[in-house]
Amino acid sequence: MTNPTSLDTAASRRALLRALASSAAALALAGCASVVAGTRLDASRLSASPTLLVATTRKPVNGARAKPWYGPDRGSLSLARARLAPPGDQRFSFAAIGLAGGWSIEAIEPMRGQVGEVLAQAEGRDILIFIHGFRYTFEEAALDAVQLSDSIRFSGETMLFSWPSKSGLFDYVSDRESAMWSRDSLERVLDAVMLSPTGSRVHLVAHSMGTMLTLEALRQICARYGDAAAEKIGAVVFASPDIDIDVFRSSIERLGPIARKITVVTATNDRALALSRKLAGGITRVGAAEKAQLERLGLNVIDASDSWGIINHDSFLTNTEVRNVIRRAIDGSERRVGFGAVSQ
Repeated sequence: MTNPTSLDTAASRRALLRALASSAAALALAGCASVVAGTRLDASRLSASPTLLVATTRKPVNGARAKPWYGPDRGSLSLARARLAPPGDQRFSFAAIGLAGGWSIEAIEPMRGQVGEVLAQAEGRDILIFIHGFRYTFEEAALDAVQLSDSIRFSGETMLFSWPSKSGLFDYVSDRESAMWSRDSLERVLDAVMLSPTGSRVHLVAHSMGTMLTLEALRQICARYGDAAAEKIGAVVFASPDIDIDVFRSSIERLGPIARKITVVTATNDRALALSRKLAGGITRVGAAEKAQLERLGLNVIDASDSWGIINHDSFLTNTEVRNVIRRAIDGSERRVGFGAVSQ
């Protein structure tokens, strides 16, 4: 989970989303009896092919043959395929309100070969990579990746990049070090995309602490490929980024044309980042910065300060308008457009 507080956990969040979706199902079906449950228009690829690609620097547990599959310890970069169990008969209700609750992991199938060989399975389709933040177990990260992809109805392949978070309330410093330790492995994944002969582009959604290693990996890719890197990198979304604003600014200046593809989701009342700011000696975190401050860097900014929630740190999953902006950014319909405040 991404919040340095016990008030919000990934498990409780998903339980709440499932409850909201169930309530919406009753309302939707009562008002539209002719709609067949399970019907989805504009469905995600996950609905037809419930498989999640995995790249992880977590050490496997018992060969990743059974839950929890991957633990909190560091390991070499490994690849896998997660076979998913989609939601049941109430599928229509989840899609209708933009939620993807009810998914579960059936099995993890470790994969041999190089990253490029795994990404070749996309067969020219775009790839969405989700990079999680602080305090996540592997399963929580995988299900959030699925929820994100399904709720924005992503039509390409979805991949989780999972680094070895200890998923403990008091492991913030340890998690930060493990995240940065994983940056070279994320660079290997992006490098495989750069070298791919297909027309696939990669879209990145990094949450909270995951922003740090994503920025570092992008800097390394830009240093290697220059402006050509922008041809393969699609949308880049930093959701509630937990990173020093001065470090962020200097990194953005090194990204060239990729910087123009970045969308930042902020909330000045993000309580998780308020605590992170105290841990960082009072330096503002990007995810809690003022919208105008980030727009001066030439970035697209979504102000989600009015989103519903006690912590307000995961609006990329819970706020419909934020998800719509993410989808439009991926579809390529948004080009350096300023966004106003959003609410739900």
